Amino acid sequence: MLRICGLGCGYLDKQILRDIDLEVDAKEIVGIIGPNGSGKTTLLRAVSRLLKPKEGAIYLDGIDIWQMKYKELSRKIAVVSQGAPEESLTVEEFVLLGRIPHFDGLQFLETSRDFEVAQRCMVLTDVLKLKDRPIGQISGGEKQLALIARALAQEPTLLLLDEPTTYLDIAHQVGILDLIKRLNRKMGLTVLMVLHDLNLASEYCDRIALLSEGRVYTQGVPQEVLSYKVIEQVYKTVVVVEKNPVSSKPYVLLVSEEERERRKKK
Repeated sequence: MLRICGLGCGYLDKQILRDIDLEVDAKEIVGIIGPNGSGKTTLLRAVSRLLKPKEGAIYLDGIDIWQMKYKELSRKIAVVSQGAPEESLTVEEFVLLGRIPHFDGLQFLETSRDFEVAQRCMVLTDVLKLKDRPIGQISGGEKQLALIARALAQEPTLLLLDEPTTYLDIAHQVGILDLIKRLNRKMGLTVLMVLHDLNLASEYCDRIALLSEGRVYTQGVPQEVLSYKVIEQVYKTVVVVEKNPVSSKPYVLLVSEEERERRKKK
């Protein structure tokens, strides 16, 4: 579905990404991980056409995204970013913004079809009960669900998420990613998301691409990417990688400086 070929891009005179080659198959969940400053968010901005490549190209269903009309692209790609939503809108009004790419040329108001889609998306994300509440009066986890509901209202085939679990407690982290997994499995939604937490990436992604200094350091299934050697080389920290006893996915354990020093003295 998504093919990134030799991508190079950045801001003004600063090159952030170089020689990025990555493919995302239909109905797949692919995670983007890497240290701060490695280019994860920049990659999503390029895929969503907020940032124009200096080199290479990005293809969606075989078509260069820069050859597509923006409205057409918005019907295929939806983005859940880290930006705060407009807090004066109600949850329903906010979710209905996702229907704008489907408006006809002279349409200014939502149709019954738009309300039906928005309600279905609010049901899927469990925010229907909040539909009349202002965005500014709900919790961080609920805001994240509202952001996902708005993205789903676009009826995309590809969902981009930029650190969807940031600042959320463990229960909301699991709840958000369980929802993403259900949407992927039941609706065939293709997902490309940036994650900081390596264990969440391991547990929820079919494949992972590890970025380092603006390049793809390695990519593959979690078992291939999340080895202690790779993590220590890229993140410059000591870790232990075990197997999750329930899922058998890799599980990364941190080792503190104090513990490292204690073991050296033994």
